[in-house]
Amino acid sequence: MKSSEPFIGMHKTELDTPALLIDLDKFEANIQTMAAYFTTVNAMLRPHMKTHKTPIISHKQIAAGAIGVTCAKLGEAEAAIHAGIRDVLIANQIVGKQKIARLINLAKHSEIMVAVDSAENVQAISDAASAKGANVRMLVEVNVGMDRCGVEPGKPALELANVIHRCPNVSFEGLMGYEGHTVSRRDRTERTAAARAAIQLLIDAKHYLEKHDVAVPIMSGGGTGTFNITGSIPEMTEVQAGSYVFLDSTYGNVEGVGEHFDCSLSVLATVVSRPSADRIIVDTGLKVLAKEFGIPQPIGVKGVEMTGLSEEHGKLQVSDENVSLNPGDKLEILPSHCCTTVNLHDRYYGIRNGIVESVWEIAARGKAQ
Repeated sequence: MKSSEPFIGMHKTELDTPALLIDLDKFEANIQTMAAYFTTVNAMLRPHMKTHKTPIISHKQIAAGAIGVTCAKLGEAEAAIHAGIRDVLIANQIVGKQKIARLINLAKHSEIMVAVDSAENVQAISDAASAKGANVRMLVEVNVGMDRCGVEPGKPALELANVIHRCPNVSFEGLMGYEGHTVSRRDRTERTAAARAAIQLLIDAKHYLEKHDVAVPIMSGGGTGTFNITGSIPEMTEVQAGSYVFLDSTYGNVEGVGEHFDCSLSVLATVVSRPSADRIIVDTGLKVLAKEFGIPQPIGVKGVEMTGLSEEHGKLQVSDENVSLNPGDKLEILPSHCCTTVNLHDRYYGIRNGIVESVWEIAARGKAQ
């Protein structure tokens, strides 16, 4: 691990590349903007750590008003809890003896909560928790249209909630549903209608459980693309938005999202070759830039378009003969998907007014288990 000290005070263009940069002013404004919104609605913010994978950022979100964090994997939850964060939701199923043992160990040091969608999984967690004298909170995940994990609304959700109630050392805390199939729809009207239809399935499940005398304290869901749609629904108590801290070109083009938040994340690149007037090659390829949501693009350079990525190289097409980029010059690339790009890097360089102010290790980078 490199010491952060040699980098502090450098101008960002002095950094070796590829380097993952955070514009701290924009980043901090994003945190405050989201926190301010959640003072106006019933729901509270439980931001998703899978975006940034870094406890210091989670602590900043909590200091601004978030109730805890959401994690995608046990490894992320371990990083969060080891850094002193206690209220952690793993919005995923934790299955298998080895992973359940890790979950129970975390429960001895936190108020961890986990998503479940099968009676067998509930029983296995209950057995392990009972053996160690731990307690695990549970949310029944409901399929609201993603067709990924989750039980169907209505009777299946009720039956699983009742299983949790019957099992020792686990507690039923409520329902979770993720309308992820709607969050990046660009048109605001279309996205609002699709998200509300999805969340209505979760609300229907809540009402069904309550009709059968099962209280539903927590209703958790939502993402950056639906923060002020799902967040405005009175029945929702938690929103799991994560990408808003950085944003990316995909969310930046989603109507009603880009107007609230700025893109604060970039990857610094160096021009390594200009083999022809209309082609530039940079040192940022697939190993440092994700492209599943589209090819990332350079920031603030007119007449240049990134057209392809190989393992170590990014290819830029030059349409303006006045572009003067040559080997050794540096430029910033805007990710098209912040979450998967972050997972390709070891650390962030926090930049303010062009100067390195902080270096943060990405503690949960690669924590896929």
